[in-house]
Amino acid sequence: MNTRRFRDFVQDFTAFVERSGGDEERVFREGRALLADLIAHDDWLPEAFARPDPDRYQQYLLHCDPLERFSVASFVWGPGQKTPVHDHTVWGMVGVMRGAELCEEYGIDGGRLAPGGNHRVEPGAIDLVSPRVGDIHRVSNALANEASISVHVYGANIGAVRRHVYDPVTGHPKPFISGYSSAVLPNIWDRSAQSARA
Repeated sequence: MNTRRFRDFVQDFTAFVERSGGDEERVFREGRALLADLIAHDDWLPEAFARPDPDRYQQYLLHCDPLERFSVASFVWGPGQKTPVHDHTVWGMVGVMRGAELCEEYGIDGGRLAPGGNHRVEPGAIDLVSPRVGDIHRVSNALANEASISVHVYGANIGAVRRHVYDPVTGHPKPFISGYSSAVLPNIWDRSAQSARA
């Protein structure tokens, strides 16, 4: 497993956030290249953070900036699994690394939930969300017989952000805080094995 690849991403994205100040347009324009490079390589995600659950999709925290300016999570979808209709309230980038995802978009029209388009997100592609570019969607595994994995970068500690799920019939929003499926983080900082080889 190439822990260096993810460590480099975390360091590079932290430096980028310092320079950009978290400016959403700049994150989407320049920061997405860092995520695209990460998901182009499937050799760094620890198995414990790539494991599907038979009952529901998993949201594993991989890294949270100490100042909570951004967080990185792997989402793992078993066959047929999907989110409720939900929002984010912050900017986010979703990069598919394995499998494929189906995204159903929604908006609010006259106080009601209004279906928009839908699109399939293939490996290497990055989807964007935010209150500015479109923030309400439902995501599902597009594959019937295997797991799909995406890597998400959000402009906050997404597991602690107060957000909303929406009733698909009435459109009524209900507050929620997602939390995370994992109680631990990947150890990307231990370089002892690398040092021993040198």
